[in-house]
Amino acid sequence: MSVEKVLAVMSASDKPLTAGKIAELAGIDKKEVEKAMNVLKKEGKIVSPVRCAWEVKK
Repeated sequence: MSVEKVLAVMSASDKPLTAGKIAELAGIDKKEVEKAMNVLKKEGKIVSPVRCAWEVKK
């Protein structure tokens, strides 16, 4: 799965990102990004400071 790749893209960004933007930056399918984000949400590694955008939990 692309969990590590999604986390790396999110870590490199200085602002919250949408799933579509992460998919574009990582070069992977949006569905794969959404699956990876669900895993990261369950693990508590990402948070949503604004609606529909996510960032790495500090």
